[in-house]
Amino acid sequence: MRLAELPKITKVGKRVGRGIGSRGAKSGRGMKGQKSRAGYSRKAGFEGGQTPLYMRLPKGRGTKQVFASQKVRPAIVHVDQLDRFDDGSIVGIGVLREAGLVTGRQERVKLIGAGELARRLTVRVHVVTGGARAAVEKAGGKIELIKTKIQSSNTHV
Repeated sequence: MRLAELPKITKVGKRVGRGIGSRGAKSGRGMKGQKSRAGYSRKAGFEGGQTPLYMRLPKGRGTKQVFASQKVRPAIVHVDQLDRFDDGSIVGIGVLREAGLVTGRQERVKLIGAGELARRLTVRVHVVTGGARAAVEKAGGKIELIKTKIQSSNTHV
């Protein structure tokens, strides 16, 4: 096999503008105008002089607050879930985390009054509802609120 017999890899473009026999005269660019000149390139989004679409559409207004969607909400603990602890014990956030009632990044605990409590416990939480406070005190226990720097407005004291 010789070099001349190798298959062609590249396609040779047509020679235009080199006489009548090879698309001479206008070279396939039509008549006069901007597009017929050498070096012509149109900007992206150009629509022939009419107002382009990106200028006709309204601008985006405002911004989305990123941190509002990443707000850490308190862990919810129901009163009837506290029956697993021994009578007279102190139940805080560490004990709740060991028991699996508080998981992940949650740093605050909210006690809500769903169910009955049969044991006398001292419960240390950040937020407590009125029904939960009544249920714990009815069983002979007490609630101790953990104070944070920014105390939320939904604490029932």
